[in-house]
Amino acid sequence: MTLSVTTRHRLGSFELNASFTSEGGVTALFGRSGSGKTSMIRIVAGLLRPDEGEVTLDGEVFANSKKRLFLPAHRRRFGYVFQEPRLFPHLSVAQNLQYGKWFTEDKSKVAQEGPVVDMLGIGHLLHRRPDKLSGGEKQRIAIGRALLSSPRLLLMDEPLASLDEQRKAEIIPYLERLRDETKIPIIYVSHSIQEVARLADRIIVMKDGKVEAQGIAADVLARPDFSTHLERREAGSILSGQIESFDERHELAAVRLKTMLLHVPAKKGMSGSPARVLIPARDVMLATVKPGGLSALNILEGHVATVSLSEDGMMTVQVDCGGDLIQSRITALSHERLQLEPGKPVHLIIKSAALNPY
Repeated sequence: MTLSVTTRHRLGSFELNASFTSEGGVTALFGRSGSGKTSMIRIVAGLLRPDEGEVTLDGEVFANSKKRLFLPAHRRRFGYVFQEPRLFPHLSVAQNLQYGKWFTEDKSKVAQEGPVVDMLGIGHLLHRRPDKLSGGEKQRIAIGRALLSSPRLLLMDEPLASLDEQRKAEIIPYLERLRDETKIPIIYVSHSIQEVARLADRIIVMKDGKVEAQGIAADVLARPDFSTHLERREAGSILSGQIESFDERHELAAVRLKTMLLHVPAKKGMSGSPARVLIPARDVMLATVKPGGLSALNILEGHVATVSLSEDGMMTVQVDCGGDLIQSRITALSHERLQLEPGKPVHLIIKSAALNPY
């Protein structure tokens, strides 16, 4: 599957001028609010007609401004999951799911309801009405309805944005199953680095209506400049490695990076399986001598790569740990006291509880 999008569109004073390709799996459109992500996915869906551009899927043209071609949304056979579930309140869960089948053109290829219900864990909800469901349950029903339309492409526009942290944690495993167990390509819009790091195979980074970067998720997330696209509270380093071992008793995975080993909290882990780790910059302490007698399990050696002043007056120190770049946010006073300059050897102290494995 190859989705190709090239578009230019003006919305008031905002101009979207971007292009990207997706080749199956989960492609995340990532960026801060107002970067143009939702406008882009609405153009793909056929909910917004672009001023200029073209949208194609495996060579089939859905929009082409030069040829004045624009296929409406209902003829594209794309599934769409919005921020809000948009379930029919007067219908049961089972009836809401059945509604999705009405949009399948080839009735011989209708998705089987049983596997979808099992995958999303909603079998016990079939006879309920939407007002008796939690936010996470409602969103799972919305995803199931979209899947039962037998879409050739699934579009998900910030599907977890309206949920609290507990509900997000509840639904993400189901999204992982959706990614791993179906062959349906997904375009996933989000400004949450936690969601993107956990789900995406490919990332399109957007800013001010343009594509700033795109590529394989592990490569894009590992770029030193990627942190500039994160909200201040999310700033940090995303590293890729493999699980070397798993301590079931203490629920800790040992993740091998390029040369370093990190101890990361995890409920399960299999040796040799890939892993991504988000290290919040605010949770990384620096020392010029190796500390001892600490509860922190991760004390890494490295040298200062760069030092920069952030907009809020804090210092961002990037440390090279055997080829892995890890960021730390410290005060200007700490920077002065430690006399940090590029090339200076330092030790990083990272509490395992601060790490987020994906």
